[in-house]
Amino acid sequence: MTNITTVLFDLDGTLLPMDQDIFTAEYFKLLCKKMSSYGYEPEKLTKAVRQGMHAMVQNNGSASNETVFWNCFSNIFGQKVFDDKKYFDEFYLNEFQKAKKFCSYTADAEKTVRAVKEAGLRTVLATNPIFPKTATESRIRWAGLEPCDFEIYTTYENISYCKPNINYYKEILNKLGLKPQECVMVGNDVSEDMPAREIGMNVFLVTDCLINKNNDDINKYPHGSLDTVSRFILSSQ
Repeated sequence: MTNITTVLFDLDGTLLPMDQDIFTAEYFKLLCKKMSSYGYEPEKLTKAVRQGMHAMVQNNGSASNETVFWNCFSNIFGQKVFDDKKYFDEFYLNEFQKAKKFCSYTADAEKTVRAVKEAGLRTVLATNPIFPKTATESRIRWAGLEPCDFEIYTTYENISYCKPNINYYKEILNKLGLKPQECVMVGNDVSEDMPAREIGMNVFLVTDCLINKNNDDINKYPHGSLDTVSRFILSSQ
């Protein structure tokens, strides 16, 4: 692995330790509590948001994930959702912040990103873009980092694919004028992050909050805890 110029970092479970199932469940509780005041029945709302997320995962690049989500969501609740979008925006600015307590923290996140940047490498936050910018920026800060630590960070507004679609990774490369061989994708999810290797990216699997739904043999990937990432990348230069 030589001539690396750019490191792509996943967020949830990689730079921001968490149990994804617990976080998701608590996120929906907070969202439902907020939106019940505006006529959104919790069970129907949860199902609709999940359908919107699924639509984003299936996005073929014809529109932003944001557009795909709200089109799907409006098919369920009607055009009123576009008037109510301001309440969802309020949620991410306010109530969503309570979800921080369902995440952990590791100083290794800042140390790793700082070490990579100090070595002159570019940094990208390649988190699955199913959240709006506000929510993504909050989660970056929960990890002890700042949005400006990354050249770009993917959100549902600025990307038209989702993981594990390899076109998600291609879209990032196109935005930054990069070749896959000069990049390393660092993430904790075997089925979502490791497919970057299919287009020629180098990969590193973070095992602290490992997600391996298909019980794949992780020995085929360079892997280890987050505190080994920068050493692995820089020693390979």
